[in-house]
Amino acid sequence: MASSVTSQNSKRAAVRKVLDRHKVYITAQSFSAGAYKARVLVEGEAYWVDEFRLSQLQQGLSPAELELTPATDD
Repeated sequence: MASSVTSQNSKRAAVRKVLDRHKVYITAQSFSAGAYKARVLVEGEAYWVDEFRLSQLQQGLSPAELELTPATDD
C-alpha cells in the first residue's frame, strides 16, 4: 500500500513540475552558414537563441538563468 502511495505522489510531482515549466514558442527559424537560430517567445518576451540555448529553455531553464537579452528586432 505504501509503495502505491509513494508511486502516485512521485507521478503527481512529475506532472506538477512539467505544468510549472514555462512555455517556449518558436516564432521564427533561421539557417545560415550551417548555424541554426530561432526566435522564441518565453513569458511574453522574444529572444534569439541557438540550438543549445533552445534546448535549455525547453528543459525549463529561464532566460534570466541563461543571461539572455530580449530581441530588439521588432
